[in-house]
Amino acid sequence: MKYFKIIFLIFSISFNINAQNSSKPEMRGVWIATVKNIDYPSNRFLSVEKQKQEFIDMINKFYDIGINAVFFQVRPAADAFFPSKYEPWSEWCTGKQGKAPEPFYDPLKFMIEECHKRNIEFHAWINPFRAVATIKFADIAENHISNTKPEWFFTYDINKYFDPGIPEVRDYVKNIIVDIVNRYDIDGIHFDDYFYPYPVKGNNNKTLKIPDFYTYQKYNSEFKNIADWRRNNMDLFIESVSKGIKEAKPYMVFGVAPSGVWRNKSQDPRGSNTRGLAHYDFLFSDVLKWLENDWIDYVAPQLYWSVENKYADYNTLVKWWSKNTYGKQLYIGHAVYRAKKDAKSSSWRNPDEIQNQIRIARKNPNVYGNIFYKAKDLLNNNLGISDALKNKFYKVRVSTPEMPWLPKIDTTLVAEENNINKDTFFDNKNLLVPINLTAVKLGNKIVLSWKSEKANLTYKIYKFIGYNFENTDNIDVFKTTKDDFLIIERKRFKLFRKKYKFAVSSLNKFGIESKESNIIIIKL
Repeated sequence: MKYFKIIFLIFSISFNINAQNSSKPEMRGVWIATVKNIDYPSNRFLSVEKQKQEFIDMINKFYDIGINAVFFQVRPAADAFFPSKYEPWSEWCTGKQGKAPEPFYDPLKFMIEECHKRNIEFHAWINPFRAVATIKFADIAENHISNTKPEWFFTYDINKYFDPGIPEVRDYVKNIIVDIVNRYDIDGIHFDDYFYPYPVKGNNNKTLKIPDFYTYQKYNSEFKNIADWRRNNMDLFIESVSKGIKEAKPYMVFGVAPSGVWRNKSQDPRGSNTRGLAHYDFLFSDVLKWLENDWIDYVAPQLYWSVENKYADYNTLVKWWSKNTYGKQLYIGHAVYRAKKDAKSSSWRNPDEIQNQIRIARKNPNVYGNIFYKAKDLLNNNLGISDALKNKFYKVRVSTPEMPWLPKIDTTLVAEENNINKDTFFDNKNLLVPINLTAVKLGNKIVLSWKSEKANLTYKIYKFIGYNFENTDNIDVFKTTKDDFLIIERKRFKLFRKKYKFAVSSLNKFGIESKESNIIIIKL
């Protein structure tokens, strides 16, 4: 019966999913927005118990779909979904800015633990410079930084922003981020597309000017125009944040999700063949420079256009970003919120639009996965997208891709932070070693299966040639959170098949690896 189920699964995957992408690590993320309670919590006045249960229900649904990472907005507007010495509790968390949860609990700690129980990564999504969202209706605490340091801010349209041209502002935001990294077991720090504010037109239909000319005069020493100075402010900020994160935890992931167009070809020969709002020119952020200088580990452009869009089509932008990663990882941001029956565009009324976008991304070897916005629309199964993910694209559960340029987790630090006996912590003999590794050949596929005494572990499957999988140069490493099997492609022609050895190990939640299982030999 077990082998019948495996055979059925293989044929399902063959018809519905690219096999390589279904078994190898892949980012399968979702953005959870908290500003104005867009995604979570459903309203700001929920009791603590209902707030907790709502998150558990949400994360269970994401697990069922196949999501392996959440990007949760922990700091939407100079406020916090956690106890902070810098900023007040968020009004969207507790109902009133500055008011702690009653009875008290730490939402961030709780959410991280719930995600990690399910082998889902938790990335802390931070809006660095928005200070007050919609000033007219905002609930501002007396100790909010916009009240205690009003000289640090400017008002643009309906919102209040930190002025990034002030060095103390950049340091202040960086310190908040490093504080989060030091205090919480997060898997990464994440910024979205908001740096300098998006351009807004006033009553005379002219674009409003950002009121930072005085700051430019005070702090500029080398730039002939304010646009280059603003971009340099963002460069200094990103470099500083990156350095702070890596000094605190060198293995910590840091990435950015810019708007989808860096620059258009009409503005820059390096740009994409598009006609969209350029992140470089309007939000004053040179994301390519951040990638090139190793300040960020991945880029997740928000490609919120359809394949048929005449100004900035999805296919063109996937190809462009894949050629401009500078060796870092590329995830594609998808607009699930646009996929609706009543969408104005026929493309977004098409149930296959996002599915086709995923297929296009998977065919590109430089794309390492997807992130979806918004969480609420994914949970609502807009045009069947959640069903498609669960039954087609994410049918085999996998982990996120490793980043080989990052060092291994600092086990000494983690042991000390979690009050774990160092001898026990480092002794991987005490970890659960997978046993009975076997292989079943089924056509052009191999099904590896094993047994484990504990569920919900992460496994590393080693494919290698040579004596020892730890020191050979010819290693293929697969990671999976599936508890008992992995599917691997074989070459179609027997003449070209080679003998490979396979072994499997398990990893605990701290990234410490067990001893390997028995080694088996397979022709692939």
